[in-house]
Amino acid sequence: MTSAPSSAPASAASSAPSRTPSPSRSWLTDAPVLAVAVAWGSSYLATKSITGPSTVVATLLLRFLIAAALLGLLRLRAIRRLTAAEVRGGILIGLILTCVFVLETYGVVHTSATNAGLIISLTMVLTPLAEAALRRTRPTGSFLLGAAGSVLGVLLLTQGGGFTAPSLGDLLMLLAALARTANVLTTHRLASIKSADDGALTFVQLSTAVLCFTVLSPFVGTPPLRVAAALVAGQWLDLLYLALLCTLFAFFVQLWAVRRTGPSRVSLLLGTEPLWAAVIGVALGGDQLGALGYAGAALILLGTAWGRRAAETRTA
Repeated sequence: MTSAPSSAPASAASSAPSRTPSPSRSWLTDAPVLAVAVAWGSSYLATKSITGPSTVVATLLLRFLIAAALLGLLRLRAIRRLTAAEVRGGILIGLILTCVFVLETYGVVHTSATNAGLIISLTMVLTPLAEAALRRTRPTGSFLLGAAGSVLGVLLLTQGGGFTAPSLGDLLMLLAALARTANVLTTHRLASIKSADDGALTFVQLSTAVLCFTVLSPFVGTPPLRVAAALVAGQWLDLLYLALLCTLFAFFVQLWAVRRTGPSRVSLLLGTEPLWAAVIGVALGGDQLGALGYAGAALILLGTAWGRRAAETRTA
């Protein structure tokens, strides 16, 4: 799930048109997106230390509030320059972002890790299918093969917990995968935000999520102030990590990348999140993957590389 960007990169990138990078420069866009996938993969350990079933909304509110407040200070001038149409566009993708987090967080609570990892990874296949439908074209067989291989890799990687019978949590995870797809497609295609500053637009997204979580918090779980008061020093460090790296940095980069390359490519790279979660779980959490798990990790890497090359070939 998911370092504050400096104002210079945000300003320099704000007016860049949406485009797919050339093969020789593709890693300039892909590497930050992979860094986001690593950050989101690492977020599970931090989230477990501060979140319980009754504190989901409160923790999300605190996390997004810290990120939005810092970004607001960094990009105050750019935020003031946003047009009404750009603000409306940012609110729209912010509402979708809120849906992603609510569905995904509660989905994880109500299903197994295996089911959650497999279902959310379907975004890698759903996004190219939806993008092709909107463009009225066929996705390339090579790209779909790479995406399907990555999904199969996630299945093998997460098989240790055993796939369980479908539940409410599985439905929520499927809706989260659909919402993730809608998020990247809307960000890529929404005309009103094409020339908006990346940092300012990210602020609108995060602020929209903060408002939504604020409205929800009195009705769901423990109040945010009580959750904040109960956090110890180490948990505050985890919360800051989630706010700054897994939220502020992550959504800035996702917005920046989606507007400069294809939604399908970004979703494919972000779909490696379960792989990095497993790597960090092994390195820091003492988890054991087993032979099938390692085979799944290799398949994710191969599938992602294959799909990335297919995307480059098509746009070259």
